[in-house]
Amino acid sequence: MGKLKITETKLQDVKIIEPAVFGDKRGFFTESYSDKDFKAAGIDFDFIQDNHSLSSQAGVLRGLHFQRGKAAQTKLIRVVTGAVLDVIVDVRKGSPTYGEWEGYILSESNHRQLLVPRGFAHGFVTLTDNVNFLYKCDNYYNAQADGGIAFDDPTLAINWPIDIENAILSEKDKKHPTFKEFEADNPFVYGEI
Repeated sequence: MGKLKITETKLQDVKIIEPAVFGDKRGFFTESYSDKDFKAAGIDFDFIQDNHSLSSQAGVLRGLHFQRGKAAQTKLIRVVTGAVLDVIVDVRKGSPTYGEWEGYILSESNHRQLLVPRGFAHGFVTLTDNVNFLYKCDNYYNAQADGGIAFDDPTLAINWPIDIENAILSEKDKKHPTFKEFEADNPFVYGEI
Protein backbone atom coordinates (compact mmCIF):
# COMPACT_ATOMS: atom_id res chain seq x y z
CA MET A 1 0.00 0.00 0.00
CA GLY A 2 1.00 3.64 -0.16
CA LYS A 3 2.56 4.40 -3.54
CA LEU A 4 3.17 8.08 -4.20
CA LYS A 5 2.92 10.05 -7.43
CA ILE A 6 5.53 12.83 -7.35
CA THR A 7 5.34 15.78 -9.76
CA GLU A 8 8.17 18.29 -10.10
CA THR A 9 7.14 21.93 -10.47
CA LYS A 10 8.69 24.92 -12.24
CA LEU A 11 10.05 26.11 -8.87
CA GLN A 12 13.23 24.26 -8.06
CA ASP A 13 12.88 21.62 -5.29
CA VAL A 14 9.09 22.07 -4.92
CA LYS A 15 7.06 18.91 -5.42
CA ILE A 16 3.39 17.97 -5.66
CA ILE A 17 2.75 14.65 -3.94
CA GLU A 18 -0.32 12.54 -4.60
CA PRO A 19 -0.73 9.53 -2.33
CA ALA A 20 -2.77 6.53 -3.45
CA VAL A 21 -6.46 6.95 -2.54
CA PHE A 22 -8.74 3.92 -2.26
CA GLY A 23 -12.42 4.81 -2.50
CA ASP A 24 -15.79 3.10 -2.63
CA LYS A 25 -19.39 3.96 -1.77
CA ARG A 26 -18.42 4.39 1.92
CA GLY A 27 -15.78 7.05 1.24
CA PHE A 28 -12.00 6.64 0.92
CA PHE A 29 -8.79 5.58 2.64
CA THR A 30 -5.32 7.02 2.09
CA GLU A 31 -2.00 6.96 3.87
CA SER A 32 -1.44 10.70 4.03
CA TYR A 33 2.11 10.21 5.29
CA SER A 34 4.46 7.24 5.48
CA ASP A 35 8.06 8.04 6.35
CA LYS A 36 9.17 4.87 4.56
CA ASP A 37 7.32 5.70 1.31
CA PHE A 38 8.43 9.34 1.32
CA LYS A 39 12.07 8.35 1.84
CA ALA A 40 11.80 5.75 -0.92
CA ALA A 41 10.57 8.57 -3.20
CA GLY A 42 13.62 10.70 -2.28
CA ILE A 43 11.78 12.98 0.16
CA ASP A 44 13.86 12.67 3.31
CA PHE A 45 12.97 15.24 5.96
CA ASP A 46 12.60 14.83 9.69
CA PHE A 47 9.22 16.44 10.31
CA ILE A 48 8.98 17.44 13.98
CA GLN A 49 5.94 19.72 14.22
CA ASP A 50 2.39 19.47 12.87
CA ASN A 51 0.28 22.62 12.43
CA HIS A 52 -3.46 22.89 11.79
CA SER A 53 -5.48 25.99 10.92
CA LEU A 54 -9.20 26.45 10.36
CA SER A 55 -10.44 29.22 8.11
CA SER A 56 -14.20 29.50 8.50
CA GLN A 57 -14.93 31.59 5.39
CA ALA A 58 -14.02 31.67 1.73
CA GLY A 59 -11.72 34.61 1.01
CA VAL A 60 -9.45 34.24 4.05
CA LEU A 61 -5.93 35.07 2.91
CA ARG A 62 -2.96 34.08 5.05
CA GLY A 63 0.58 35.04 4.11
CA LEU A 64 3.09 35.43 2.74
CA HIS A 65 5.05 33.97 5.68
CA PHE A 66 8.51 32.51 6.23
CA GLN A 67 10.99 31.76 8.99
CA ARG A 68 14.45 33.38 8.77
CA GLY A 69 17.89 31.77 8.84
CA LYS A 70 18.38 28.66 10.97
CA ALA A 71 14.68 28.68 11.88
CA ALA A 72 13.63 28.16 8.21
CA GLN A 73 11.15 25.34 7.69
CA THR A 74 10.44 22.74 5.05
CA LYS A 75 6.67 22.24 4.95
CA LEU A 76 4.51 19.35 3.77
CA ILE A 77 1.07 20.87 3.21
CA ARG A 78 -2.38 19.37 2.68
CA VAL A 79 -6.03 20.39 2.94
CA VAL A 80 -8.49 17.99 4.62
CA THR A 81 -11.71 19.99 4.19
CA GLY A 82 -12.46 22.64 1.60
CA ALA A 83 -10.07 24.06 -0.99
CA VAL A 84 -7.32 26.68 -1.24
CA LEU A 85 -5.02 28.26 -3.73
CA ASP A 86 -1.65 27.74 -2.06
CA VAL A 87 1.02 30.22 -3.18
CA ILE A 88 4.77 30.05 -2.67
CA VAL A 89 7.56 32.46 -3.61
CA ASP A 90 11.20 31.42 -3.97
CA VAL A 91 13.24 33.79 -1.77
CA ARG A 92 16.55 31.89 -1.95
CA LYS A 93 19.19 34.23 -3.36
CA GLY A 94 21.08 32.48 -6.12
CA SER A 95 18.25 30.06 -6.91
CA PRO A 96 17.39 29.84 -10.61
CA THR A 97 13.75 30.53 -9.68
CA TYR A 98 14.45 33.36 -7.18
CA GLY A 99 11.59 35.85 -6.97
CA GLU A 100 9.19 33.61 -8.89
CA TRP A 101 5.87 32.43 -7.51
CA GLU A 102 3.52 29.62 -8.31
CA GLY A 103 0.05 28.66 -7.07
CA TYR A 104 -1.45 25.21 -6.57
CA ILE A 105 -5.01 24.11 -5.84
CA LEU A 106 -5.05 21.87 -2.78
CA SER A 107 -8.38 20.42 -1.75
CA GLU A 108 -10.18 17.69 0.12
CA SER A 109 -11.11 16.12 -3.21
CA ASN A 110 -7.73 16.08 -4.98
CA HIS A 111 -5.76 14.87 -1.90
CA ARG A 112 -2.66 16.66 -3.19
CA GLN A 113 0.16 17.60 -0.88
CA LEU A 114 2.74 20.27 -1.52
CA LEU A 115 6.36 19.96 -0.42
CA VAL A 116 7.76 23.45 0.16
CA PRO A 117 11.49 23.51 0.96
CA ARG A 118 13.25 25.98 3.22
CA GLY A 119 13.68 29.40 1.66
CA PHE A 120 10.16 29.94 0.36
CA ALA A 121 7.56 32.46 1.46
CA HIS A 122 4.17 30.79 1.76
CA GLY A 123 0.54 31.84 1.79
CA PHE A 124 -2.90 30.69 0.78
CA VAL A 125 -6.40 31.92 0.11
CA THR A 126 -9.47 29.87 0.92
CA LEU A 127 -11.75 29.07 -2.00
CA THR A 128 -14.48 27.56 0.18
CA ASP A 129 -15.83 27.92 3.69
CA ASN A 130 -14.52 25.70 6.50
CA VAL A 131 -11.01 24.95 5.31
CA ASN A 132 -8.92 22.70 7.54
CA PHE A 133 -5.31 23.23 6.50
CA LEU A 134 -2.56 20.97 7.87
CA TYR A 135 1.18 21.02 7.47
CA LYS A 136 4.22 19.26 8.81
CA CYS A 137 7.43 21.22 9.51
CA ASP A 138 11.02 20.07 9.83
CA ASN A 139 11.85 22.87 12.31
CA TYR A 140 10.04 24.40 15.27
CA TYR A 141 8.32 27.76 14.96
CA ASN A 142 10.47 30.65 16.24
CA ALA A 143 8.64 33.96 16.83
CA GLN A 144 11.91 35.94 16.62
CA ALA A 145 12.59 34.50 13.13
CA ASP A 146 9.11 35.21 11.79
CA GLY A 147 8.97 37.19 8.55
CA GLY A 148 6.62 38.07 5.73
CA ILE A 149 6.13 39.72 2.35
CA ALA A 150 3.06 41.69 1.28
CA PHE A 151 0.53 39.36 -0.37
CA ASP A 152 -0.40 42.14 -2.83
CA ASP A 153 3.15 43.13 -3.74
CA PRO A 154 3.16 44.69 -7.23
CA THR A 155 6.58 43.24 -8.14
CA LEU A 156 5.42 39.68 -7.49
CA ALA A 157 1.98 40.36 -9.05
CA ILE A 158 0.42 37.21 -7.62
CA ASN A 159 -2.82 36.35 -9.39
CA TRP A 160 -5.05 35.70 -6.38
CA PRO A 161 -8.44 34.30 -7.52
CA ILE A 162 -10.40 36.73 -5.33
CA ASP A 163 -10.96 40.46 -5.13
CA ILE A 164 -8.00 41.27 -2.86
CA GLU A 165 -9.74 44.44 -1.67
CA ASN A 166 -12.19 42.13 0.11
CA ALA A 167 -9.65 39.57 1.37
CA ILE A 168 -10.09 38.59 5.01
CA LEU A 169 -6.68 39.27 6.59
CA SER A 170 -5.02 39.37 9.99
CA GLU A 171 -3.65 42.71 11.15
CA LYS A 172 -0.16 41.21 10.90
CA ASP A 173 -0.64 40.20 7.25
CA LYS A 174 -1.75 43.73 6.33
CA LYS A 175 1.65 45.12 7.39
CA HIS A 176 4.28 42.96 5.66
CA PRO A 177 6.99 44.74 3.62
CA THR A 178 7.10 44.73 -0.15
CA PHE A 179 9.31 42.26 -2.01
CA LYS A 180 11.83 45.04 -2.78
CA GLU A 181 11.99 45.95 0.93
CA PHE A 182 12.43 42.27 1.76
CA GLU A 183 15.23 41.92 -0.82
CA ALA A 184 17.25 44.61 0.94
CA ASP A 185 17.56 42.27 3.94
CA ASN A 186 17.09 38.81 2.42
CA PRO A 187 18.50 36.15 4.78
CA PHE A 188 18.18 33.20 2.40
CA VAL A 189 21.18 32.20 0.33
CA TYR A 190 20.45 29.15 -1.84
CA GLY A 191 22.07 26.02 -0.47
CA GLU A 192 23.23 27.70 2.75
CA ILE A 193 20.17 27.45 4.97
